[in-house]
Amino acid sequence: MTTLIAIAAALAVIGIYLSWTAGRLDRLHARIDAARAALDAQLVRRASVAQELATSGLLDPAAAIVVYQAAHSARQAETEQREVAESDLSQALRAVFEEPQQVEAVRDAPGGEEAITELAAASRKVPMARRFHNDAVRAARALRRHKKVRLFRLAGHAPFPLAVEMDDEPPAALMERVSAR
Repeated sequence: MTTLIAIAAALAVIGIYLSWTAGRLDRLHARIDAARAALDAQLVRRASVAQELATSGLLDPAAAIVVYQAAHSARQAETEQREVAESDLSQALRAVFEEPQQVEAVRDAPGGEEAITELAAASRKVPMARRFHNDAVRAARALRRHKKVRLFRLAGHAPFPLAVEMDDEPPAALMERVSAR
């Protein structure tokens, strides 16, 4: 009789542990979804601010076209092309704002201070949001690699989480000028 009680207790402990692990994995997937939504919001905000700056008349015509086209492509990109389009926007912003004099020229124009500040804030938040997302993906992947998770199919039908890999480095001159003020 004590053997049956010991076996039942062991099975109960194992069941509780597996349930706890499944709950943890579910929370990680929810965290990934929330982080992805935050990243998407930051990417849309950066593209919107870049488009506003490009159409404001504060940039020279060539720079305005480059920024506008990259921002428009980033906003209109399909899911599978989004990372490439966002990387192109980062490169366009770095090309336009690679020199501190370019940032100062825009800043000195009427309305330029607000536009530069808003673009810098949006550009600064994208790498942080991507880092949060990729950290959540890394944690979920680590848990999903455990044998117990695979053996008992604790992940259910949730797709394997994918990290977002893109060039999101903000223009250095833009970040220097904003942090200096």
